[in-house]
This record gives sequence, structure tokens and C-alpha cells, in this order.
Amino acid sequence: MKYAVLAALALSLGAAQAQAQPAVIYDMGGKFDKSFNEAAYVGAERWKKETGKPYLEFEIANEAQREQAMRRMADKSASPIIGVGFGQGSTMEKVAKDFPKLQFAIIDAVVKLPNVESVVFKEQEGSFLVGMMAALASKSGKVGFIGGMDIPLIRKFACGYEQGAKYANPKVELTSNMTGTTPAAWNDPTRGSELAKAQFAKGVDVVFAAAGGTGVGVYQATKDAGKLAIGVDSNQNHLHPGTMPLASRCWA
Repeated sequence: MKYAVLAALALSLGAAQAQAQPAVIYDMGGKFDKSFNEAAYVGAERWKKETGKPYLEFEIANEAQREQAMRRMADKSASPIIGVGFGQGSTMEKVAKDFPKLQFAIIDAVVKLPNVESVVFKEQEGSFLVGMMAALASKSGKVGFIGGMDIPLIRKFACGYEQGAKYANPKVELTSNMTGTTPAAWNDPTRGSELAKAQFAKGVDVVFAAAGGTGVGVYQATKDAGKLAIGVDSNQNHLHPGTMPLASRCWA
């Protein structure tokens, strides 16, 4: 799970500050979203188990809470302070400037400050392999992609997926949808289910979701329709065994 780098990240950044307590700020969808937030939680818990040390945490319920939560952690001298998700990038840039002696880390975004570690990935490469698997497994020659928030990061997932599918089958047909344009798109299982059903109605028989908690709805609809799904960020096969036999992680 790519977000489990939190364990190693917290260890490396916190090594020089033995008395500091690390903090994790989860983004929209909550730490039990079955996707990227939960993967970060697993990484943090692993660090806690291996070191025997506690950490602070906060789950963002709305966008307005980001800066408040991060400043609260900084006021407590937490270090490193880890922001999960690109949406926390601008907030971290402001807070990190105000607390230059603390260490910060941002996942899926780049903040160019000396006290911020930016952790980014090549999502398109892992998605390319996922696209190949989808095209090879599809019996209809039609595959689908459902993204969360319509942002460049998720478009990288979609692009890699499309290119991989076409590499495996030049005649494959792709149906692609984004859930929305606001952070709420990461936690809308109902909409995810609706989009999946619409794709299945067009003949899609394999769908890849890169949509955070929204993917839970995609996978339920996939199970109900007897189709195949591909999970992302965390091992999601346990949600519906047999529905995601191809892959339940995107190693991006």
C-alpha cells in the first residue's frame, strides 16, 4: 500500500526529534474509508506498534477544518505532521512557513519548503498495468474507470489505465466517469454505485475505481451485477471476495 510509507516516513523524520510526537491528519472520507486514508492509518498504526510510541490524529469532516487542525497539531509541537492527500497542500504550505522548526510531510502533493517532505508517486505506471489486466479479463471488450474528484492526480490514474488497456487490446472500449469536482467526491458510495451501473448498462464488465470511499459503492454494484472490479490504494478484495480477483491494489 503506497500510503503505508507513513510508517517509514514518521520514523525517518522523527528520528532526530526523539521527544516529538508525530501527527496524522486524514482528509475527506475519514480514516476508515477502505482506501487511501485507511492505508495511511495502517501505516501509522504499524509505526506505533514497532516503536511503542503514540501519535496524534485528526479526521477532516469539511475543508474549513484543514488549517485549524494542522495549526492545532503544530501548537502542540507535533513533528512530523503528515497531511494525507493533495487537498492539504496549500494549508501545509501556510502552516509550515509559520512553524519552521517543525517537520511536515504531504502525500500526493508538492510543497517546496525546507521543512516539508513531499511524497508523490507515478500513478499512471501502476494504472497502466491495471488497464492491461482489465482488457485481458474483459469478455465484452469494454472496460470502465470511475474516478473520485476530477483533478490532475486522478486523470493520471485514468490516462495510465486507458493506455494499458489499449496496449493489451487496441480495440478495447473505455467508459470513464469522474464522481465530482469537490472533495465530497471521495466519499459518495451512492454516486459511485450509480456510475458503475450506468457503465454496466453500456456493456462494461470490468471497472477500475480510483475514488476513495466512493469506490465502496462501485464495488457493491459490481458484485450485484456479477462483474469484475479492481480496487485501489488498499487491499479491498476482502470487501467482496471474488469480485476483485484480478487485483485489489494499485501499486502506483
